[in-house]
Amino acid sequence: MDSDHSPSLPCGSAEAWETAIDKYLYAMRLSDETLLDIMNRFKKEMKNGLSRDFNPTATVKMLPTFVRSIPDGSEKGDFIALDLGGSSFRILRVQVNHEQNQAVHMESEVYDTPENIMHGSGSQLFDHVAECLGDFMEKKIKDKKLPVGFTFSFPCRQSRIDEAILITWTKRFKASGVEGTDVVKLLDKAIKKRGDYDANIVAVVNDTVGTMMTCGYDDQQCEVGLIIGTGTNACYMEELRHIDLVEGDEGRMCVNTEWGAFGDDGALEDIRTEFDREIDRGSLNPGKQLFEKMVSGMYLGELVRLILVKMAKEGLLFEGRITPELLTRGKFNTSDVSAIEKNKEGLHNAKEILTRLGVEPSDDDCVAVQHVCTIVSFRSANLVAATLGAILSRLRDNKGTPRLRTTVGVDGSLYKTHPQYSRRFHKTLRRLVPDCDVRFLLSESGSGKGAAMVTAVAYRLAEQHRQIEETLAHFSLTKEMLLEVKKRMRAEMELGLGKQTHDKAVVKMLPSFVRSTPDGTENGDFLALDLGGTNFRVLLVKIRSGKKRSVEMHNKIYAIPIEIMQGTGEELFDHIVSCISDFLDYMGIKGPKMPLGFTFSFPCKQTSLDAGILITWTKGFKATDCVGHDVATLLREAIKRREEFDLDVVAVVNDTVGTMMTCAYEEPTCEVGLIVGTGSNACYMEEMKNVETLEGNQGQMCINMEWGAFGDNGCLDDIRTIYDKLVDEFSLNSGKQRYEKMISGMYLGEIVRNILIDFAKRGFLFRGQISEPLKTRGLFQTKYLSQIESDRLALLQVRAILQQLGLNSTCDDSILVKTVCGVVSKRAAQLCGAGMAAVVDKIRENRGLDRLNVTVGVDGTLYKLHPHFSRIMHQTVKELSPKCNVSFLLSEDGSGKGAALITAVGVRLRQEMSS
Repeated sequence: MDSDHSPSLPCGSAEAWETAIDKYLYAMRLSDETLLDIMNRFKKEMKNGLSRDFNPTATVKMLPTFVRSIPDGSEKGDFIALDLGGSSFRILRVQVNHEQNQAVHMESEVYDTPENIMHGSGSQLFDHVAECLGDFMEKKIKDKKLPVGFTFSFPCRQSRIDEAILITWTKRFKASGVEGTDVVKLLDKAIKKRGDYDANIVAVVNDTVGTMMTCGYDDQQCEVGLIIGTGTNACYMEELRHIDLVEGDEGRMCVNTEWGAFGDDGALEDIRTEFDREIDRGSLNPGKQLFEKMVSGMYLGELVRLILVKMAKEGLLFEGRITPELLTRGKFNTSDVSAIEKNKEGLHNAKEILTRLGVEPSDDDCVAVQHVCTIVSFRSANLVAATLGAILSRLRDNKGTPRLRTTVGVDGSLYKTHPQYSRRFHKTLRRLVPDCDVRFLLSESGSGKGAAMVTAVAYRLAEQHRQIEETLAHFSLTKEMLLEVKKRMRAEMELGLGKQTHDKAVVKMLPSFVRSTPDGTENGDFLALDLGGTNFRVLLVKIRSGKKRSVEMHNKIYAIPIEIMQGTGEELFDHIVSCISDFLDYMGIKGPKMPLGFTFSFPCKQTSLDAGILITWTKGFKATDCVGHDVATLLREAIKRREEFDLDVVAVVNDTVGTMMTCAYEEPTCEVGLIVGTGSNACYMEEMKNVETLEGNQGQMCINMEWGAFGDNGCLDDIRTIYDKLVDEFSLNSGKQRYEKMISGMYLGEIVRNILIDFAKRGFLFRGQISEPLKTRGLFQTKYLSQIESDRLALLQVRAILQQLGLNSTCDDSILVKTVCGVVSKRAAQLCGAGMAAVVDKIRENRGLDRLNVTVGVDGTLYKLHPHFSRIMHQTVKELSPKCNVSFLLSEDGSGKGAALITAVGVRLRQEMSS
């Protein structure tokens, strides 16, 4: 063994002494084999502490700190740091200025924490802290309200950066009523009770984390914090995917190991000595922090004293003299150990210190005592090298590199002031982990400055969080606001139905000339066309009446190229007819003149069942020479131009009406149709007497509300956000369909995209980068919104979806994107529910009922695919129209089957009329 293992003293009789003491204290001398064994034990303990299953029973708690990165240099501001947990209580003011070569300016005061306060009640302790803080503010700050970082050097559970629930007191503290409580709340309460100043506690930091952060400010490679002082502990940057107790798997988080408790379950019994057991019995927290009690500054002096007492009792020292001083706890301190181990004046110091204890030491006694000190402090350095070695080897495994290069930030009186400690510690560490190159960085006032650093980072995040909340609050609607929307929808409905007001009304309330729902006698073969989006369908629908009522359908889907959507009207209708021709050939039914229903999902003013004049294009269509024309005539003319087959256009149908009819075929109480898909609209059965735009007071008629235009007169401006206005401004039909633009699938993704761009600009998302995909209109289709919001998806899958869209996101980004989607879709569902509540209440009032039972037939991708939309919408209708029992029935293919049913009803009514 090299001399370092057993320092030899140039003194004749010393050799014999040392051998005797080495024998006496052989249990304190640990071989490298033992140290490697301890290193592996600690590695296993760390793993247990990180795992969800083993953490509850693990002794090494591996607490997540919610500090996710070391400072990136952009931190700036003026902060207060409190530092409670060592031998003194400090308050600092830290000014961080990231412009001038990262200058950090600090001023601090040290306050005494009297013994009676450390062992009194929790409220006394925090009143004391609040009083000291008040004094500091008075002297240094006057009336500014500064963010506070609180270094609290005890084991705490955190679920976010600004709370810390004390698990257990350690070291010299034992204030009652604090364990199990959030210390931020306690301090806040004490400050509020005083009422003479205000403080905003932004972050609670363990002192090890503070140390790592301080050193990290100067060296970005720093990823471990280590304290060897009054107590001992370490923290390091762990991969989030290994921390079971925190959701998410991207990036890293600092873990506070709380390694002082290593061995509390008996894992170190084989190396603990009788002196370790004795010190534990006499401590404030017996059975706890057993590793710390073998290692840290609070206990080393006491360990030496106990050994000296026993040796004196056995006549090995001081000729057996035992004095009251030698028997008094705390009379021999770690600072005495440091003094005695000094190279030159060590023996001289030993004589002074021992004389003070009244044991009249001989020179031999002094040599012996010096050797005892060496053995005790050397054991401490060896043990810390073993546990730190475990952390370093874990970091190396995490990174999968053959060699680890890293920096460890260190603080603590033992490490800093003991003359031999750091040298011995580094030397042992190099032997235990030869594959790690470690730079040790002494932390300057670590826990204070570090707390300010964490606070600076946390303050930046808290400020962001506040701004995000503030922005998204514009999307939240109270019940009062929703009742107001319902009331306004009702008013707009009346305007659309009124003879005098119809022309100016924005909600057009168009008669559909569908006067009754199916009665089951419909029969025959019908063609249906379905035009309403980028796809166009042709269907053959065979309806059979009688006992075995059935509907059999065949269809084929055709695309409509964008140049045809936005070309001339003739081109559009010629394209439609060529698709019909293809379908008739495909089905082999070209020949007989068949009745046809034309589902045309755009606002039309119908003058009869088989004529509909296009009022305006929506949903991206722009074909010329169509607006103001009857679409049935345009279709008939295109069929004529082709001169290939003839068809009987019986009905022009709005898809909403088709949806209602399909459901009504199965469920006679269905009198409302709703579509929430690419676009949104509703229809319902109105009493003819209320339809002032048509003659006749008898019976009912289905009214196609065209409710997407609700708000086009500005009546929803008080709830529209800047993002709604942006989406509207850049849409094809600016100023039109404003309600639809707040609730339908085509636009929700656009609202989300605009919020995300804004958040990225403000640095809240995607590291402030606005990628090309994010600038693309229509990026977020309904299906992506639905997937992102699905509760079954972990954040990892949300990230994968964003990745598909070309958005590189961190874990936090994914959480925020999911939140934004949720806020936007919830508002959509509530607004839709408010509109529906107005409709069902009108039907109830039309009939003078106290309670109405009614069914709504629904279709549309948003309603069908989105995980929460339908539930929130149903809930809203229930709350806003408590006197209506509303059931919702999913429509199976309203625009196809529904169009055929309407055509069938039309043919039936035509026959009844002619007969």
